[in-house]
Amino acid sequence: MERLGTGIGWRPEIADAVEAMPGIDWVEVVAENVCPGHLPDSLRRLRERGVTVVPHGVSLGLGGADRPDPGRLTALAERAEALGSPLVTEHIAFVRAGGPLTASPQLEAGHLLPVPRTRDALDVLCENVRIAQDALPVPLAVENIAALISWPGEEMTEGQFLYELADRTGVRLLIDVANLHTNHVNRGEDPAEALAELPLEAIAYVHVAGGFERDGVWHDSHAHPVPRPVLGILADLASRVSPPGVLLERDENFPAPAELAGELGAIREALREGRARATATPGADTAGADTAGRGTRKPGTPRLGTPAAGSAPARERLGLAQAALLSALVAGTPAPEGFDRVRLGVQARALAGKRAGIVAKLAPELPGLLGATYRTEFLAYAHGRPMTGGYRRDALDFAEHLLCSGRLEARVRREVRTWWRERSGPVPYSARPAVRLARGARRMLLGR
Repeated sequence: MERLGTGIGWRPEIADAVEAMPGIDWVEVVAENVCPGHLPDSLRRLRERGVTVVPHGVSLGLGGADRPDPGRLTALAERAEALGSPLVTEHIAFVRAGGPLTASPQLEAGHLLPVPRTRDALDVLCENVRIAQDALPVPLAVENIAALISWPGEEMTEGQFLYELADRTGVRLLIDVANLHTNHVNRGEDPAEALAELPLEAIAYVHVAGGFERDGVWHDSHAHPVPRPVLGILADLASRVSPPGVLLERDENFPAPAELAGELGAIREALREGRARATATPGADTAGADTAGRGTRKPGTPRLGTPAAGSAPARERLGLAQAALLSALVAGTPAPEGFDRVRLGVQARALAGKRAGIVAKLAPELPGLLGATYRTEFLAYAHGRPMTGGYRRDALDFAEHLLCSGRLEARVRREVRTWWRERSGPVPYSARPAVRLARGARRMLLGR
């Protein structure tokens, strides 16, 4: 695996700081946020300096019951080629459910949700990963995610699940140590045990990020400083293997450049601490290049093997389970049996809050018009109204809901209506009466 070094997640808000920051070997960019033909000037300058840029996808849904969408795979491949990337990354998660497979409405989570660690889910995931690998021009690495909830009836630990995935597909792993900490707090899973079970030689790189705890639940916010426990897990990982790359993620509440540089310094120190610990341990090997550092299957644990011919039954079972869970989270249907209803409520509120935040970024005019009532109005709209067409469609649906609510004062209603008209049609809305009259006449003549 190519050595990447120390990197940071590139975001438009900190583009200037990233360019000026010393010691940045590479950056990661959210794949869906860049257009191959119109790369931001900052990214182009970084590439010209020889800084590696890796696209990180968030919407493929490799852990979903459906096969990966060819259009999304093509888009991810185009970004890898445009950026000259040595690999692309995605998540072990599902982001949508329902549709033809389950004969139910397709629902969008708008966020990464955990897949059950079962044989059905593993078989489907392995097949989806192979499909993605065949469609991409560079190697794929997949990331373990943070979770607020646990699936009932799981058959493997996280480490065993990731081991089998890498063993059966040859896919690389993007290990997020912050997510291991999140799952330790929220699901009682031991990070050290997960690291001990991983195929360490499969690691492509490592994510490090911050979060916060509220009422006993850890939220992987990417908007807070990296806490000491996460750095401790990174040091533990570095004592077992020398990761090819380590990257700091920050998505919101961006601090001053000096604070970001300080967090990168803390990451480098954790890596040094881990290497020193390995050196002090007789027989330790952190090269990460041979199977001596590989996680091992526990004695008596059966090998799961390759998926049986024909994955349709597994996809159907997984699809029904995921649709039931997502419907409970975003459409207010009853919680599936075996789930913690309190945690489902926490997850549902987190999904609605994320929707509100992303819609505010994509359509800043709406919170600008609504002011302090924006979040309350959006959460009331989102309750029982699942997202079905992505965040841009969600913004339009929210505006339409506001116009139908009858709660807006006249001035705000006029401005929201104008905003909605300008963005909801196939062509931009025109304020000129002659243009509107001509378009209306054309629609009548064409019978539409």
